[in-house]
Amino acid sequence: LVEDCEKHGVTRYLVHSVATTPEQVSSINNFISREVASSGGKFIGFGTLHPDSDDPERDIEELISLGLRGVKLHPDFQGYSADGPKASRLGEVISGKGLPVLIHCGDTRYELSNPPQMKVFLDRFPEIPVIGAHFGGWQHWDEAMEYLAGRENFYVDPPSCLSFMTPEYAEKLIRSFGVENVLFGTDYPMWECGDELELFAKVRLTEQERGMILFDNAAKLLGVIS
Repeated sequence: LVEDCEKHGVTRYLVHSVATTPEQVSSINNFISREVASSGGKFIGFGTLHPDSDDPERDIEELISLGLRGVKLHPDFQGYSADGPKASRLGEVISGKGLPVLIHCGDTRYELSNPPQMKVFLDRFPEIPVIGAHFGGWQHWDEAMEYLAGRENFYVDPPSCLSFMTPEYAEKLIRSFGVENVLFGTDYPMWECGDELELFAKVRLTEQERGMILFDNAAKLLGVIS
């Protein structure tokens, strides 16, 4: 990741992983914390939780004690629906902690994290800053604009999407969610930074808007000093 991105002037990296079993939560969070500590200030780490943990309150307290700055969830990989009781349990644990949550959104194979399910989670927990990966719903982008746009606490990022849409449609999505609510990401190692930056450069934006998406919005959300 660092070797790929340093060629393109990247200065900060948000790193995270997702637990597919409850037993993985602590080891993943400790690993991410160690990588952040050894990065010389380059890495910002998100931890993970699992909906089937026997003590998610313990997990979130350990995550915070490790200095991690947010939570990564993946309903499709973790086997729960964003509008179901397991999601609510996680939301209740996270709520009030001041942590943003990055959630995988959307799939054509499942109905677990698509925009209708995400809408229910956002309605239940309007106080949690939520980052909806893949423009809020992979391959369900029209639905994402319909169900999820216009919320102050909802951010989107475009990883794994720009190769599958025109620059004009990408601009439409950005305008729909609001430039101030879009964060740039590459979903590495699936997509390399340089390739994604080339695609992003084709989207019609002002230089100020481009800077907001590439750095300023995330810096504000995560409390990063340039």
